[in-house]
Amino acid sequence: MEQIQTPHGVPLKKQIARALFKQKVRALLLIAPLLIFILITFVIPITDMLLRSIDNSIVSDTLPQTTTVLETWDASTGELPDEAAFAALYHDLKQAIEQKNHTKLGTRLNYESSGMSSLFRKVGKDVSKMQEGISYKEQFIAADKLWGNLKTWTLLKVYSPKYTNGYFLAAIDMKKTADGAEMLPASERIYLNLFARTLFMSLVITGLCLVLGYPIAWLLANLPMRTSNLLMILVLLPFWTSLLVRTSAWKVLLQQQGVINDILVWLGVVSNTGRLELINNQFGTLVAMTHILLPFMILPLYSVMRTIPPAYMRAAKSLGATDWTAFWRVYFPQTIAGIGAGAILTFILAIGYYITPELVGGTQGTFISNRIAYHISSSLNWGLAAALGTILLTLVLVLYWVYDKIVGIDKVKLG
Repeated sequence: MEQIQTPHGVPLKKQIARALFKQKVRALLLIAPLLIFILITFVIPITDMLLRSIDNSIVSDTLPQTTTVLETWDASTGELPDEAAFAALYHDLKQAIEQKNHTKLGTRLNYESSGMSSLFRKVGKDVSKMQEGISYKEQFIAADKLWGNLKTWTLLKVYSPKYTNGYFLAAIDMKKTADGAEMLPASERIYLNLFARTLFMSLVITGLCLVLGYPIAWLLANLPMRTSNLLMILVLLPFWTSLLVRTSAWKVLLQQQGVINDILVWLGVVSNTGRLELINNQFGTLVAMTHILLPFMILPLYSVMRTIPPAYMRAAKSLGATDWTAFWRVYFPQTIAGIGAGAILTFILAIGYYITPELVGGTQGTFISNRIAYHISSSLNWGLAAALGTILLTLVLVLYWVYDKIVGIDKVKLG
């Protein structure tokens, strides 16, 4: 069958394919800035976080000969490695000291066992005094007794691979040993409790925002436009105030010598010696974060409620339905989309908050995000921070998937 050709002698099918390709290229160029922005601000940081949570190359890169020798050493025998391991350690440390990498290695191992940082910090002077021809094993043990401790060498062997699951184990209150993973003592477990607290309090905050925000959104949606717009300014007012200022205001209100306690004492509700502890606990976090996140629940609800024709409720009542029945059977189902949008937005913001819990939460109201911020800015344990962040991200994605299966993400809308 003869192909149809254009006046220029080009097959029509080929000309159409070329035109479609040009359209796709133009469309791609239009969204290229957005794709580049997402790549730089989201994809690359997330990828870097995932890599940092498993990266352990500093040990093998700093002590290449030692880690090779330790591959054949069995820690279960209870005996220290032989002279060859100590000789390899000497040569590795000598080169690491010249490159000034030995302190970085000590910092890394100190995350797993305290005392490693000081051991590797002083090893520079120790190695410089060592002499060839004399047992390196005896010289290392004489320089510091930790080199004669089986735990030190077991630690080097366990963390010799370039990639490790040690950060993830630490993030769920476990530790990596020569015999495998094991749980930390009950007194040292903090992260699982923090994850549970973060999830629980984020759900409670979302629920409180819904209970408080739903009637406010209904009122705004059913008042005359002029009045509604004036009241909407009050809802938006917190966005024009610094988050730090709003949180500090709650510290003034909630502290034992604060405004709320003073009013309760003045009314005789509590005695002056029995002032309530309203801050530096979970209650303070719930109050402050509910106040901060409430607008994020009201706005999606309002935008959906505004699109519901009032005639629906009047029609239901004209057919004999009571106010409650008309609301529950007619009005409420149409606001589910707004509830879903507001709940997702509020929950995602709540689960990642760290400034407000840090200021008003004390030891009982802080979130897992506070520990992530601590490891990034203070302890500089970026591997553990990355592991905690990865687990938190995974938890959010799982909850998002569950929500999609139960409610359906396609039903979420903003109006």
